[in-house]
Amino acid sequence: MQPSYAELHCISNFSFLRGASHPDELVKRAQALGYHALALTDECSVAGTVRAHLAAREHAFKLIIGAEFVPADAPQRKLVLLAQNRNGYGNLCELISLVRGRAKKGAYELRTADLAAGIADCLALLVGDLDTSEDDAAWLRGAFEDRAWLAVELLRGPDDLGLLAHLRAVGAAANLPLVAAGGVQFHERSRKALHDVLTAIRLRVPLAQAAGDVCPNSEPHLRGIGRLANLYPAELLAETLNVAARCDFNLEELRYEYPEELVPAGETPIGYLRRMTYAGAAVRYPAGLPEPCATSSSTNSG
Repeated sequence: MQPSYAELHCISNFSFLRGASHPDELVKRAQALGYHALALTDECSVAGTVRAHLAAREHAFKLIIGAEFVPADAPQRKLVLLAQNRNGYGNLCELISLVRGRAKKGAYELRTADLAAGIADCLALLVGDLDTSEDDAAWLRGAFEDRAWLAVELLRGPDDLGLLAHLRAVGAAANLPLVAAGGVQFHERSRKALHDVLTAIRLRVPLAQAAGDVCPNSEPHLRGIGRLANLYPAELLAETLNVAARCDFNLEELRYEYPEELVPAGETPIGYLRRMTYAGAAVRYPAGLPEPCATSSSTNSG
């Protein structure tokens, strides 16, 4: 039987000049390939989730909401955070606001200290490579405890077997389980050429000079499950389903909620607002309201 699979690391074109596919294209392609779920994990952003959600709802497909981060003080630790529930989604958004607020527009500054106590109701994946150390894995395990994994991304590199062996050793030393991931940057192989152009634009160099920086092949796309089964150990593919099962947040859960706790007992929101407005006006205009304001006030009162 063909195994099932949930993609846990996927960026869209909402990761500016990095992703080469729209969120809805990614969702539709994942559904067509028979994926169990797809996590949209744009870089320090959840901006593309509404479009992904609408496509997922249309196709009755499970969408997981997350984000990708690289700490400024530990750039070797690329992380993916996944919201488990509504509280986790709120905490993820709060983290994004915090680290975006530290940097100029379009950038962010995440510090490892921001994650020292983990992020409540979020799962964490450390994207592994040959430079990933036992200390990196132990740090994530210490912060997120049983909500942490070491993500293995086999993209037909020069030594995938060596990478897998290295990450298995690191994971075992830190008691950190391994899970498969695709590091997806476009939904179909044909988008590789566009992705190359976007990379050159991001680096502000001619395409011919970006040869060392573009993806070396077209593997970072949504690959067929049969192909994945030929590349990854079965237990790593199965673990993607375990991770996905712990994420059940849906954007449909969000509704606007007026902060009723700000309104004193016995008052309506509009009545309290009116009273506080007049109290503030009395402080601002101790000699009385200016004529235009007084006239407007009389008209509205009537």
